[in-house]
Amino acid sequence: MTNKVEWDRMIAGELYSPYRVNDHSFCRVHAAQKLFNESEYWADSSAFEELKKCFRVAPDDMVLTAPVYFDHGDRVSFGNHFYANTGLTILDENYVTFGDNVFLGPHVSIFTAGHPIDADVRNLDLEYAKPVVIGNNVWMGGGVIINPGVSIGDDVVIASGSVVVKDVPSHVIIGGNPAHIIREITDNDRKLWQGQLNAYNEAIGS
Repeated sequence: MTNKVEWDRMIAGELYSPYRVNDHSFCRVHAAQKLFNESEYWADSSAFEELKKCFRVAPDDMVLTAPVYFDHGDRVSFGNHFYANTGLTILDENYVTFGDNVFLGPHVSIFTAGHPIDADVRNLDLEYAKPVVIGNNVWMGGGVIINPGVSIGDDVVIASGSVVVKDVPSHVIIGGNPAHIIREITDNDRKLWQGQLNAYNEAIGS
């Protein structure tokens, strides 16, 4: 049975004991993701469909590429048209919410759990967890790390290998460790890529 005091403290971002929460989501998602990771998911979607039942929200058109790792699953909400390349890791002690049209490169890691800086407190096996929110139309390159409590706006591109430690506004490209704003996404970007799209459509005759 779930320990309500520990659960409430965890969701509130306060110190809690992960060993006393006592929810059963860990065992459920680990069994399901093991089957998915070992499956021929490109030919048989049954293991993926079972894994999707572990999530808080899982649209029909979402795509995951094995292997994946989730601590619990039931705190993760995926938006429509979600895609993650191989190696996605989400430590979802608190909630992780994705908007629509989010694309993740390989080996993206999203963390909600953190540990006290003071060693005496940390060594008591207490931790905290803060939610992560990712907006619509976000693309993360390979190896991106999102830290606890971060919110990312809409229409954001995150360069490969970036470590995101603070909130990100909409309509920007960010990169680095720690990640910083490189520049805004502008109408010139839209015109460039619309031109590329027109050239593509002409080439294939659509």
